[in-house]
Amino acid sequence: MLELGKKQTLVIVRRVEFGAYLAESKESEEVVLLPFKQVPPEKMPGDQIEVFLYKDSKDRLIATTHEPKLMIGQVAVLEVVQVSEIGAFLDWGLEKDLFLPYKQQTKRVKKGEQCLVSLYSDKSERLCATMNVYEYMDPHVPYGVGDKIHGRVYQTSDQFGIFVAIDDQYSALIPKKECYGKLPVPGDIIEARITAIKEDGRADLSIRDKIPDQMKEDSEVILEAIRQSSGTLPFNDKADPQLIKQELSMSKAAFKRAVGRLLKQGQIEITDKGIQLRKK
Repeated sequence: MLELGKKQTLVIVRRVEFGAYLAESKESEEVVLLPFKQVPPEKMPGDQIEVFLYKDSKDRLIATTHEPKLMIGQVAVLEVVQVSEIGAFLDWGLEKDLFLPYKQQTKRVKKGEQCLVSLYSDKSERLCATMNVYEYMDPHVPYGVGDKIHGRVYQTSDQFGIFVAIDDQYSALIPKKECYGKLPVPGDIIEARITAIKEDGRADLSIRDKIPDQMKEDSEVILEAIRQSSGTLPFNDKADPQLIKQELSMSKAAFKRAVGRLLKQGQIEITDKGIQLRKK
């Protein structure tokens, strides 16, 4: 069976003026054309040749000896070479660019942009790209808890959090509980810390530092907020978590830790009106 989107080793059943017809065996009725300019001159009927199968601009099944940058079941980072009213087209190393439909984009892409995609066959048996790559990612992260990693954000979810492709290959997640402050969006390259490895091998990530380092950063945020509020922050560590998140882009737990640190250092004091700088 000739398989679209994959590399196969086929047999040359006959050569013609414009190329060579290939099949699984000499007896197979299903054949595919390999254009003349890609047929090695030494290859004759009966010889085997490895090719990749896709469809040309006229939707005809065709073989190529060129190496595609992406095959069925894989993920790869490809460049957007054109954007149209129906979607985008990506350079995947073949003469016909790869189509990325709008409905398969997790964000609208622009010409020259790099995007992480996988390959699938649509209802018309045409090869297309998709940015919904979760099911194609390798779940077994080759790192451990505490390791710093680099990854590409490929999708966001109000229910789960932010999905990240570590090394453009391994699946990871910034859980929803970690999603506050200025957040990365699909396409962003981030540095994060692995906080957990799940049973299926996928990793949980945090873009915040470890608690001691983060406490220092959060303390500076609180001090600056107090200064911007004429010396008094109009709420304290008993405030509603949503108010703290909205005003300071941090969790209530992080806020309380930072406030405790500032109290211990003698930089602030808590009053009925809120938190203010301690008078010297």
